[in-house]
Amino acid sequence: MVSTLSNPVQSGRIRVLKDGTGSVGPVVYWMFRDQRVKDNWALIHAVDEANRANVPVAVAFNLFDRFLGAKSRQLGFMLRGLQQLQHDLQEKLHMRFFLFQGEAEQTIPNFIKECGASLLVTDFSPLREVRKCKEEICKRVEESVKVHEVDAHNVVPIWVASEKLEYSAKTLRGKINKKLPDYLIDFPPLVIPTRKWPSSDKFIDWDKLIDDNLRKGADVPEIEWCKPGEKAALEVLMGSKDGFLTKRLKSYAIDRNNPLKPKGLSGLSPYLHFGQISAQRCALEAQNVRKLNPQAVDVFLEELIVRRELADNYCYYQPHYDSLLGAWEWARKTLMDHASDKREHVYTREQLEKAQTADPLWNASQLEMVYHGKMHGFMRMYWAKKILEWTRGPEEALEICIYLNDKYEIDGRDPNGYVGCMWSICGVHDQGWKERPVFGKIRYMNFAGCKRKFDVDGYIAHVKRLVGEIKKRKPEEALQERKPKGIRC
Repeated sequence: MVSTLSNPVQSGRIRVLKDGTGSVGPVVYWMFRDQRVKDNWALIHAVDEANRANVPVAVAFNLFDRFLGAKSRQLGFMLRGLQQLQHDLQEKLHMRFFLFQGEAEQTIPNFIKECGASLLVTDFSPLREVRKCKEEICKRVEESVKVHEVDAHNVVPIWVASEKLEYSAKTLRGKINKKLPDYLIDFPPLVIPTRKWPSSDKFIDWDKLIDDNLRKGADVPEIEWCKPGEKAALEVLMGSKDGFLTKRLKSYAIDRNNPLKPKGLSGLSPYLHFGQISAQRCALEAQNVRKLNPQAVDVFLEELIVRRELADNYCYYQPHYDSLLGAWEWARKTLMDHASDKREHVYTREQLEKAQTADPLWNASQLEMVYHGKMHGFMRMYWAKKILEWTRGPEEALEICIYLNDKYEIDGRDPNGYVGCMWSICGVHDQGWKERPVFGKIRYMNFAGCKRKFDVDGYIAHVKRLVGEIKKRKPEEALQERKPKGIRC
């Protein structure tokens, strides 16, 4: 482990993936999951290590080819945020930002060799693809190169919170709360690297890069309601006009489960997913206002810390986090026992994707996700459980659920998304309930239950208006794009 002596980053937050034989050379921070300058433990560690060794430091980002099926919606949001990040790095820290495209297993080791780096710092991610990529990078870099992984995403580092797969929030909550006083601390100020990176002519044409990627995933267009970047993220958290903690916190505990009140939610999930804001910063700011709304803050911190980190715990310690194999034995058995039960309706993936079911509430939730890019959390549960009810078996249901979630949700391809699907369909982090057809002992939800909880007709009408407004804007935008440059109306 890295020594804690005068180190701005706690040793428990850092893991040594590869202990190099030792050399003197630049430090490279391969940014992936935590795409921000402020409140970034991995960046802090990289700069600190570089300054200790009196060597330059740079940030490298590898753009995978539509990672896990990402479309224009997700890629546009990410790339526009990275464009701002490059500017902030240069203005605040005078640091270089390098962008690569292709397989990181090749681009990152090649860059390490080219610049003669002695240390590679990486973000933590529990996802299989990223972990395999890191393993391969460790094999490909020179023996002298050290590789450090920093968990800058979770408040309590995943390997510190627990050393095993946790059964539920109840089993993890106490472990996290015990460690919170040690890890929920403020961040040290940003330090400018003492050595500058050698000049380079590697210019990034952001406009072309964004346009090229948007064309590839144009079937799922960008969204307008959520602006990317660190500044936008902080505005959603602390803004004077509509900030969550400054203006909307009071109603959070009551309104967060009402699909007709989207403003009752924090609105932070896209920024947390892309790492454009730190969960730790959100928690610190929430603690500062706890006296004003203790119940709301406690509920928010439960979701922000315990539930989010439970999802990371599941994906890290359960390699089959997106498969029926990842369910507990009781859940697998009950699902297979009822896999051949007669279904009232059986829909294809195409029918579900186009919201062509007999359930107007489900159709509304699907359309909200397709057009708005974000389905309300309560509706995500109902949506996923009906997919289990309407497909030929649990394996197909889970596959379709994850496919649609990752394709349309702005925060798709995330541990929280995988766990949400697994909770709804496979009972992960839940318990067995009364046995019934199709579901077995998996928790059941239905239309009548939703009607008792909120105004179903009001929600359907709300989504209809929302979709209508978005469809109306699209032809107008297309017309503007076709007009010759220089002509204004």
